Amino acid sequence: MAKHILVVDDDALMRRSITFKLEQAGYRTSSAGSAEDALVLARQDQPDLVLLDIGLPGMDGLDALRQFQQEIANVPVIFVTARRRELDTILGLELGADAYITKPFNPDVLLANIKSVLRRTANQPAAEPASTRPDPIQVGDLIIDPGAHTVSVAGRGLDLPAREFAVLHTLAQEAGYVVVMDDLLTRVWGEEFLGEPQVVYVHIRWLREKIEPDPQHPQRLLTVRGVGYKLVPYFEIKD
Repeated sequence: MAKHILVVDDDALMRRSITFKLEQAGYRTSSAGSAEDALVLARQDQPDLVLLDIGLPGMDGLDALRQFQQEIANVPVIFVTARRRELDTILGLELGADAYITKPFNPDVLLANIKSVLRRTANQPAAEPASTRPDPIQVGDLIIDPGAHTVSVAGRGLDLPAREFAVLHTLAQEAGYVVVMDDLLTRVWGEEFLGEPQVVYVHIRWLREKIEPDPQHPQRLLTVRGVGYKLVPYFEIKD
């Protein structure tokens, strides 16, 4: 069955051009000129992937991404936008977008990204039976339970977005050892993100704000300059 791709862009000509290329490539498409309309369509006919512009009227693409994540489980999103600011790229990836393409773009590049994202999401492992789920990992006073998808530090529960959890879990699996930047990118984001270290920097900063007593002087999540990061045991001393 053909994969269903939802194209969200307020430029009608751009929508027609993209959907034409996608249909030529064998995909089934639907399209919307606003995030609000796109969410209505997605609830009625769940897409396999969303191509989402950032500069939309009303709800913008970044807010729409959050809404898609809340309402439609596991749908991958690729940003297709005229915005070129690095901050938008970082924020979009940080919020969980699977790729980011700026206009004008080569249609072959867009199709290659779509194939890559669909292949990666199709290869994600199914939920494991309870008997084979991994045990919690403890690193000092930090406890990561991948089966329950929970994290606590010094007895305090944390609510981590999926990508932050994946970064922390990857580091916890190698606790005490350095995880090099490229390995972290590949294991959390996929090989398509090699050469994009800024997404790691952002997630490390956000994690430190949540797990460190003093994020400016980290004691748990350490930088090994020019190499990568490592997670080490630490116990917060309480008065």
